Amino acid sequence: MDAKFDRLTQLLREHDSLLVAFSAGVDSTFLLKAAHLALCDGVVALTASSPSAPPWDLDAAKEFAGRLGCRHLVLESHELANPSYAQNPVNRCFFCKDELYRICRAEADKLGIATIVDGTNLDDLQDHRPGLKAANEWGVRHPLVEAEMTKGDIRRYSHELDLPTWDKPSSPCLSSRFPYGTAINLERLQKVGACEVFMKSLHFHEFRVRFHGDLARIEVSQQEIDRLFDKATRDAIVKRFKEVGFNYVSVDLQGFRSGSLNEVIQKKAV
Repeated sequence: MDAKFDRLTQLLREHDSLLVAFSAGVDSTFLLKAAHLALCDGVVALTASSPSAPPWDLDAAKEFAGRLGCRHLVLESHELANPSYAQNPVNRCFFCKDELYRICRAEADKLGIATIVDGTNLDDLQDHRPGLKAANEWGVRHPLVEAEMTKGDIRRYSHELDLPTWDKPSSPCLSSRFPYGTAINLERLQKVGACEVFMKSLHFHEFRVRFHGDLARIEVSQQEIDRLFDKATRDAIVKRFKEVGFNYVSVDLQGFRSGSLNEVIQKKAV
C-alpha cells in the first residue's frame, strides 16, 4: 500500500465505530474492507433493498459482508413512494440518497454510532452527483475523498486486497436507465431489471438497457458490440425483451457510455 491508504486508515481510526453505506459497488466494497481492517467489530454495513437497485447487487452485498465477518443490515428503502423521485427530475439522485441516509441515520442512532461514511471518491466530485447534497445535509463523511483517492486508486488497492470488485463495472441504480422527465415506477424498473439480468446471463460485461417507452436501447462496450450481430444472440435478446414487454429493441452504435443520459444536461449547460 502507500501514503493514501495509510491516510485512509488513519481517518477511519479516528472513530470507535462507523456505519458504512454499502451498495456492493467498487467504492463501498473497498471502503468496507478498509474500515473492517481498521476497526474490526466497530463497523456495521447497511445496504438499502430497493426495486431501483440492480438485482444482482443485493446478493453480492450479503455474500461479501458474510465473508468479511462484518455485521450487515439490509433494510427496505421507499424512494419510489416519493413523487419528487418518481417524476425523475435531473436531481432525482438527491431524493434517493436522502432516503438512504435517513435510514442510515436512524439505524446509526439506534446502535449508538455517531458517524456514517460512504464510498464517494475524488472523481465523483467532477460528475453530476445531486446525491452529494443529501450526504452533506445528513452529515455523511466521504473518507475516500478525504484521503484523495480516485477511482483508479480504489481499483488498484482492491486488486492488491484481492477484492472481487476490483474490475467490476460501475453499477448505478436502474433509475439511471430512464431519460430525465420519464416517470419511474415499479413495473418499468422490473422490465429494465429483467432485461439486464438476461444480458448478464449472456456474459456481457459492461452494458446498459435504456428505457424509451416501448423501445429498449442497448448499450454495450465497443469490445463487445459485434456480439450483438450474431444472429442467435440477437434473436435471443429480442425474444426475451419482447417477453418482458418491450415492442422494439435497438442497439446504440456509440456503444456503452457511463452516464450517457447526462449528455442532455451537459449540452444544455453549454
